[in-house]
Amino acid sequence: MACRDSVGRPYEVTLELWRDGAPYGMVGERCGWLLARLARGVADAREGRGDAGLWPDPDDRFPEDEPDGELFSFRYRTRSGAMGGGELRCQLRTIPVWMPGQGRRGEWRLTRRAYVEAWGPGGVGMRAVLTSAELAVFVGVLVTEAEGCLGGRDLARNPVEGAGNA
Repeated sequence: MACRDSVGRPYEVTLELWRDGAPYGMVGERCGWLLARLARGVADAREGRGDAGLWPDPDDRFPEDEPDGELFSFRYRTRSGAMGGGELRCQLRTIPVWMPGQGRRGEWRLTRRAYVEAWGPGGVGMRAVLTSAELAVFVGVLVTEAEGCLGGRDLARNPVEGAGNA
């Protein structure tokens, strides 16, 4: 959903969460630029840039220096600052998987996954466990949809001089 300025021009987005065709919550006021930056970060990590290249499997590569960390957390806040109305967050988790060996001892293999969780105002939650490729698709769809709400404006660039280019 587009956030509009005083003359009605769209300038950013807020996410509307839907579940089974029904509204589920609203989160992330003015989160479009952050989502566009995350999409670039996931693409760079999958290509092995930075510390992400230490992970041999591209599906385990995420744009975070810490093994387990939060990539985003969007909540709904009222004008008074009270929270409610939903939450959408993504946290990285490192998962050890035992790989049995043939004729020798097995070994542990570490995988990383993005846990995307959505919570509605009534406390009902949903979770998806995604590889970096799946997270790239998910965030890419969000960015494309958000840019559509803004009339095709590129969320990665902010019209204020210097902002959005970090």
